[in-house]
Amino acid sequence: MMKEIHSQDAPAAIGPYSQAIQAGDFIFVSGQLGVDPKTGEVVSGIEAQTKQVLENLKSILKEANTDFTKAVKFTIYLSSMDDFATVNEIYGHYLEEPYPARVTVEVSRLPKDVLVEMDVIVYHK
Repeated sequence: MMKEIHSQDAPAAIGPYSQAIQAGDFIFVSGQLGVDPKTGEVVSGIEAQTKQVLENLKSILKEANTDFTKAVKFTIYLSSMDDFATVNEIYGHYLEEPYPARVTVEVSRLPKDVLVEMDVIVYHK
């Protein structure tokens, strides 16, 4: 079974993709940016963007009746590894043990020239 998940409390997709797809017992949430869903604008600075990204992910998971406690894998994309400590600290406040598996990579550029993007995979049974 595949099902699209869409939250009005997260930014609309900026391309031909879904905010999230449930496939069996897993939910795959597309990469989220630090875009305020109310204004459609990118928030300013790494701290604000990181919090907004996590809030957007949280809203999509809420729409699917789940949350970060069921996360099995995060991927974090940073425009600069210099922001790693800041992002890591904020990320840690949103999650609890056992922490999900995670990858963090520096990339040359992100959509809308944001500083951080994250996606998540959740086990939802």
